[in-house]
Formats: sequence, C-alpha cells, structure tokens
Amino acid sequence: MSSPARILVTGSSRGLGRGVALALAADGHSVAIHYSGNREAAEQTAAACAAAAKSPDQVFPLVQGNIGLAADRERMFADTLAGLGGLDALINNAGIAPRVRADLTEATEDVFDEVIAVNLKGPYFLSQLAARHWLAHPDDSRLPFGYKLVFVSSLSATAGSINRGEYCISKAGIAMANQLWASRLAEHNVQVIELRPGIMATDMTAGVKDKYDRLLAEGLVPQKRWGNPEDLGLAVRAIVGGHFPFTTGDAINIDGGFHLRRL
Repeated sequence: MSSPARILVTGSSRGLGRGVALALAADGHSVAIHYSGNREAAEQTAAACAAAAKSPDQVFPLVQGNIGLAADRERMFADTLAGLGGLDALINNAGIAPRVRADLTEATEDVFDEVIAVNLKGPYFLSQLAARHWLAHPDDSRLPFGYKLVFVSSLSATAGSINRGEYCISKAGIAMANQLWASRLAEHNVQVIELRPGIMATDMTAGVKDKYDRLLAEGLVPQKRWGNPEDLGLAVRAIVGGHFPFTTGDAINIDGGFHLRRL
C-alpha cells in the first residue's frame, strides 16, 4: 500500500474544515489539524479523523497558529512538515466573519484589518510557504497529477453584502489569489483550484438560521437546502483524488445553484 498523502487543512477544528479533514481521513490521507485558539475542538477533530482512518500509517497532528500573523504562519508550517513528514496539499479553509456587522458607512478599520489579515493575507502568504516547499521538492508528491493548492472562498466573492463589506472584499481577493497562484505554479506540477461554498450550516451562520431557513424555502437557492461540511469535503476529496486532472485556476461553486442568474 502506498504511503498516505500529507495534507494541511487550515481552520479544521470545526465547521467546514472539520468536514474536509474527515473526508480526507476517510480517503486514507494524513491531515494536519489546524486551529487558532480552540484546542479542545481540534482534538475532537483529530479523534474523529483517527476513527475514520483507513490505515494505521495515517497521522493527525495538531498545529496551532493565527494565520494572519507571519510568525504564526511560519511556525505552523514548520510544525506541519515535522508532523506529517512533508506536504502534498494545502487546503486554505480558515476564515472569520467580522466581529461586528456594520453598514459600509459605519464600518471601522480595525475590523477590516482583522478580517483581511485572516481571510486574505493569511492564506496568500501561507500558500507562498507551500509553493516554496514544492518548488524545492518537485518530485515528492504522493498525489495523482502533483501537488494541490485549494482556496476555500465563498459566494461572497461575487455576491455583495453591504453590512459586511470587509468579508466580501477578502473573498474576492481570494478569487484573484487563486488565479495568480494557478498561473505561477501550473508548469511546476501544482494544481490550484478555488471552491466557493454557498449558504452553509456552520457556527458562522448559526445566528442567522431563521432568516436563511425562510429564504431557502422561498427558493433563494435552487436546491432549497443548506449546504453542510460534508458537501465541501466531497469536493476536496475529488480534487485531491485527481479527478480534475486538466483543471487549474478555476472556481467551483458548492452552493446548490445560488450563483445561477434567473428571471
């Protein structure tokens, strides 16, 4: 049996990231479980991944860090390499909502800076660390068709919300980061893809559940249901598994058809 692939999933202590980590564990991969502050949740994810694992060779080390801070990024990347013995894929999933939702005319710079640091600067420069490692180890990938770099953005990359402009801007920036890294790394056996989740059932949306329950019932999303972490996990599994070999730089919507323009 081949050795497990080595994958870092940021923000995998809960929510969408936990769904991705579980899907990858069930496919036989080793996963570094990243968290910022909630170690207990990260331990729960690691235990669930171990229970879902297919091989005793799979490992699920915990790596801690605020990806918005350069020193934390460098440490967590080094911890990932030490814990996994290498890196075959980076899933940039970690993200935050603004602490305060405010109209564009009332939004503050401190909230803007915090969201941009975690949602855009963090994954952009974490991807730089991964890219440098892969360029230095061009023949080390354990995945079909080479290394994988995945950016998890949001329907907010193209759908504006005037009470959380900083979040939308951060996700629109991720969409361009995806294209830039795809252009830079395509000739080096690195595949880069953006996934755009829609209205997903996570802690981030728990406070607006009633609102979206109503909108979903009214047909805002053609499939008329919430998305869930398993939906994103299945998409990541397909990419990591090599089922899109002639694709790079694309954005794939995981949104039940929300993006469709309809009359």
